[in-house]
Amino acid sequence: MAEHTVIATRDDYLEAVEAIAAGTGPVAVDAERASGFKYSQRAYLIQVFRRDAGTFLFDPPAVGRFEELNAAIADEEWVLHAATQDLTCLREVGLDPKRIFDTELAARLLGMPRVGLGTVVEELLGIHLAKEHSAADWSTRPLPEPWLLYAALDVELLPDLRDAIDALLVEAGKSEIAREEFEDELARDLKPSRSEPWRRLSGIHAVKGLRNLAVARELWLTRDQLARELDTAPGRLVPDASLTAAAKAMPETKRGLASLREFNGRASRTEIDRWWAAIEAGRTTKDLPVVRGNSDSLPPPRAWADRNPEADARLKAARAAVTELSEQVSIPIENLLTPETLRRVAWNPPAEITAETVGAGLAEYGARAWQIEATSQIIAQAFVEAHQNPAESDESAS
Repeated sequence: MAEHTVIATRDDYLEAVEAIAAGTGPVAVDAERASGFKYSQRAYLIQVFRRDAGTFLFDPPAVGRFEELNAAIADEEWVLHAATQDLTCLREVGLDPKRIFDTELAARLLGMPRVGLGTVVEELLGIHLAKEHSAADWSTRPLPEPWLLYAALDVELLPDLRDAIDALLVEAGKSEIAREEFEDELARDLKPSRSEPWRRLSGIHAVKGLRNLAVARELWLTRDQLARELDTAPGRLVPDASLTAAAKAMPETKRGLASLREFNGRASRTEIDRWWAAIEAGRTTKDLPVVRGNSDSLPPPRAWADRNPEADARLKAARAAVTELSEQVSIPIENLLTPETLRRVAWNPPAEITAETVGAGLAEYGARAWQIEATSQIIAQAFVEAHQNPAESDESAS
């Protein structure tokens, strides 16, 4: 195929599969979506590069399913940058790797201060990689040639970047850590279900009163349904700030809603009947939401000192210890152990605090083996010291 020809037919696709299967080494894969433009997170371009095969740019809506390609490279290592951003849309079309190398995650584990693809490529390969089209509307057809060049470069450099990073992982003794993290990415549920997704509405915490919350919920659900039908990003219809403004103002009439200056957006007036129906539904529903969603979420750490002083002392002591370890091993603290995991084990510690029991608690909350090995002992020690010297723990964390 020509260097930047987009593959959009089944025949060309099957020919490309044969070429990729005949290549050598790992397979570099990337995907481009239309986030911020479309409702769905589907892939609108999939890029594949393999040594001795070349670069291939696929049009997923035109090609359809990719089972043949998946079968051809199923046993190979796939190289991606920030794999969690692409795995869901790749799986939607039948591309599901068994083994990956995530150059972005590996860069984090190496302690690199900036891990964007352009930055890492420039630092490790000495090549400047422009990123000006990363936020483009990739559903555009035909795709402009500069976009295709950008997309091709994204994968063509990945195998060399993978080799450079792998050498650094070996040198730092972090190869096994990286392997565990890559396996965790593959096993992770990247599309967790939410029982009340409307609570993600920006500014929802400023909406007071159950009836106002009901209106905000109905507006969000109405916008989400329309966005899904039109395959348009919800915020492009009416922004979050407009929905929360309407929920707080509670206009008495449709005209009052239309005259609300904060209620704007390209569909704010053309769909005014729809929005007004949502407000009326929220005004009259008997199914009022609770102030906070039903979840097992913990109180914010700032409230711990009053609500659970012992847990507050444990958290502060353990957080200081884990932060120090993070600096020593040059791994960001959120990769060494997620703040949520540390908070949960601090809030609900084992009855008998040892490295083993703390490790079991960390495992229960999803920590990997290497994370447990690295942190369980220092967390257990911090917990014990917090119990013995609560005042000192509080002072050291302040």
